[in-house]
Amino acid sequence: MELTIQSVNFDATDQLKAFIEKKIKKLERFSDDIIQAEVILKVIKPETAKNKDAAVKLKLRHSEAFANKTADTFEEAIDLCAVAIEKQIFKTKEKKG
Repeated sequence: MELTIQSVNFDATDQLKAFIEKKIKKLERFSDDIIQAEVILKVIKPETAKNKDAAVKLKLRHSEAFANKTADTFEEAIDLCAVAIEKQIFKTKEKKG
């Protein structure tokens, strides 16, 4: 699986990138069809609580999965995206099977 991490208007730390990589790679346990993953991180202005926005788009062999979540931290937003995408992968599998 090819993984792209894009941070808009800020530089993502290596620690954050490692966290994202680990979370997204875990999704491979649920499906062998994941070809590409794209993660886009944004800080929403003005700076308030819940201003970290994460969008995760997975390109699957026969479909796509997408989640966009906003939280207090990028880690939390990525966690929420991973859960949402997991559900989408299971739904896609149910339709096929």
